[in-house]
Amino acid sequence: MNRWKLLGAFLRQNLIAIVAAAGAAVIFLVVFALYRLPVESVGYAAALTLLFLIALGAIRFWQFCRKHQALEAIRGQIAVPDVPLPEASNLIEQDYQELIRLLDRERSTIVYEKDRAYQEMTEYHTIWTHQIKTPIAAMRLLLQSDGTPDKNELSEQLFRIEQYTEMVLQYIRLGSTSTDFVFRTVSLDECVKQAVRKYAPSFIRKQIKLNYEPLGASVLTDEKWLVFVIEQVLSNALKYTHQGEISIYMHPSRPNMLVIEDTGIGIDPTDLPRVFEHGYTGFTGRADKKSTGIGLYLCKRIMDKLSHTIEIESEAGKGTKVILGLETAPLEVE
Repeated sequence: MNRWKLLGAFLRQNLIAIVAAAGAAVIFLVVFALYRLPVESVGYAAALTLLFLIALGAIRFWQFCRKHQALEAIRGQIAVPDVPLPEASNLIEQDYQELIRLLDRERSTIVYEKDRAYQEMTEYHTIWTHQIKTPIAAMRLLLQSDGTPDKNELSEQLFRIEQYTEMVLQYIRLGSTSTDFVFRTVSLDECVKQAVRKYAPSFIRKQIKLNYEPLGASVLTDEKWLVFVIEQVLSNALKYTHQGEISIYMHPSRPNMLVIEDTGIGIDPTDLPRVFEHGYTGFTGRADKKSTGIGLYLCKRIMDKLSHTIEIESEAGKGTKVILGLETAPLEVE
C-alpha cells in the first residue's frame, strides 16, 4: 500500500479526533472574536497548537505505518503457530489479539487432528493392502496345486478376506461424521451368538472349546457396533489360543460387565498399557508377524463412542481376559 493510501486510511481511523480538534478550534476562535482579543496573541497560540498537532499526528502516522508493515509481514507467516503480534496500544487491541490467538490455537488443533486422522487412514490402508495379499496368494497357490483344492483351507482364506474387508469398512465408517449409531435395548445373548456363529468354523478347525451359558442380560447399545467389538475380541482370542478354551460370561462381582477369557499365550505386562494404541502390536504381535495393531484400537474407539468401556487383564503364558463394560450414560429426550 502506498503512502497516500496509508495516509487516507490513517485519517479515516482518526476522523473523530480530527473533527473534535477542529470543533475545539472553532469554539476558541469564536470566543476570542467575541472578547476582541489581540489577533497577534491568538495567531501565535494557534500556530504553536497547529505545529504541535502536526508533530503529534506525524508521530502517530509513523507508528501506524510501522504496525501496518509488521502485520503485512505476519500475513506471510500465518501458518506458523504462535506468530508474535505487534504490541497492543490499547485494551481493545489487546482483546482482539487475544481472540486471534484463541482462534489460531483452535485452527492448529483442527489441522493437527485432520492430519493425524489422514495419516492413520493412510497407514491402515497400506497395512490392509499388504494384509489382504496373504490370503489371496494362499488361495491362488491352492488353486494351482495338483489335485482338488482343500475346500476347508479355501474357506478359511476366504473368511479372512471377508474379515479384513469388514474391518476396513468399519474403520472408514467410524471416522465418518455421519456414523449411523442406533441405540436401543438389545439382548446381549443375541449379540454374543452372532459373533460365535461367525467364528464357529474357526473353533472347530482349531479344536478350541467354547464355554458359554445364556447370559440373560440386556444392554442399551448399538447392536451392529457391539457385535463388531465382540467379533474382534473373539478373533484375537482364537488367533492367540493354540489349545485350550475360550469362556464368555458375565463378571461375577461387577454388574453389566461381559468377560471374554481365553487360555492363550497372553500379553506381556510391558505391552498392556499400550494395547489400544493405533498400530501398536507389542511382543505378541511381532512374534505373530500378522498382527496390525488395528483391531483393539478400533474396539476402544467404538466402545468410547458407545459410552461403554473396555479393559484387558492378562499374564504372559496364562491367557487374556477382556472385560466389556456395558453401562451407558443416561440419555435424555427433549
